[in-house]
Amino acid sequence: MAGTEVAGAVQQAWDLAGLTKMYDFTGKSVAITGGAGILGAEIAGALAGCGADVAILDVNPDAGKAAVARMGEHGKRVSVFQCDVLKSDSVAKVAEEVTARFGKLDCLVNGAGGNKPQATTSPDLKFFDLPTDALRWVFELNILGTILPSQAFGKAMAAQGYGTILNISSMNAFRPLTRIPAYSAAKAAVSNFTQWLAVHMAQEYSPRIRVNAIAPGFFLTNQNRFLLTDKETGELTARGKSIIAHTPMARFGEPSDLFGSVLWLLSPAAEFVTGVVVPIDGGFSAYSGV
Repeated sequence: MAGTEVAGAVQQAWDLAGLTKMYDFTGKSVAITGGAGILGAEIAGALAGCGADVAILDVNPDAGKAAVARMGEHGKRVSVFQCDVLKSDSVAKVAEEVTARFGKLDCLVNGAGGNKPQATTSPDLKFFDLPTDALRWVFELNILGTILPSQAFGKAMAAQGYGTILNISSMNAFRPLTRIPAYSAAKAAVSNFTQWLAVHMAQEYSPRIRVNAIAPGFFLTNQNRFLLTDKETGELTARGKSIIAHTPMARFGEPSDLFGSVLWLLSPAAEFVTGVVVPIDGGFSAYSGV
C-alpha cells in the first residue's frame, strides 16, 4: 500500500471512530478478580465510569459490595460475585454466572494477589525459617490465582473468538526486592505466564484474543503498608524512604495512575499489542541509583 493510501486509511479510521471513542466501554463486559481490593476496586470504578458492565470477583463479597457503594452512580453497572481464585470449581462456576449475566465476556483483569508478613524476612524471621505454608499461600495466590481464572474465562473467549486478559504483575518481576522471596518469584512467574498465554491464545484460538500485564511500582495498599510505613507513627520506614529515593518522581503511586494503561490495554487502541508487561512505577525501573 502506498504511503498516501496508508495515510488516507489512518485518517479515515480517525474520522469514523474517533480516538476518544476507543475508550468508550459501553456494551463491554469486564470481570475483575480481587476486585474488592484497593487497586481492583478503583479499576472497576474506572471501567464502569467508561460504560462497562463490571463483575467484581472476590473471596469476600461484603468487601465487594462496600466497594460498589463507594462508586456512586457508576456502581449501578457493577455486580459482585463470590469467588475463590485458588479453587478451580469456584472459578468455573463464577465464569458461567458472569457470562450468563452479561451474555458474553470481553475482558478479564486478574487482580487477585498479595503478600503476607509470614512470608517476609525480618530480623526476627530468617529466610531459612520462612514457613512452607506461608510461602505456598503467597505463590499460589499470585500465580495459580492468575492461571485458574485465565483458564475458565479464556475458554469462553476461545469459544467466542475474541477477548482481552490483563494480568497484574509487579515491579518485583523486573528486579527482585529484598525480604519478599515468594512474592517476587510469583510475580516473575506472572510476567512469564502473560507472555506464554499471549502466544498460545493467538496461535491456537484467535489472534483477536490478547493477553498483557501491567507492573505497578509502589502503591500504598494493604499488602505492603506494613513494610513502607510505621504502624504507630504513620511515618515512612527505612524501606519506604529508600523506595522514594529510588523513584525519580519521588512519590508512591495512586490508583488513578493505573487507569491510562489499563484502559489502553483493554481497549481497541491496543489491538496490535499482546504479550507485553507495562511498568507503571514513576521511573523506578529506569533509575540506576546514580
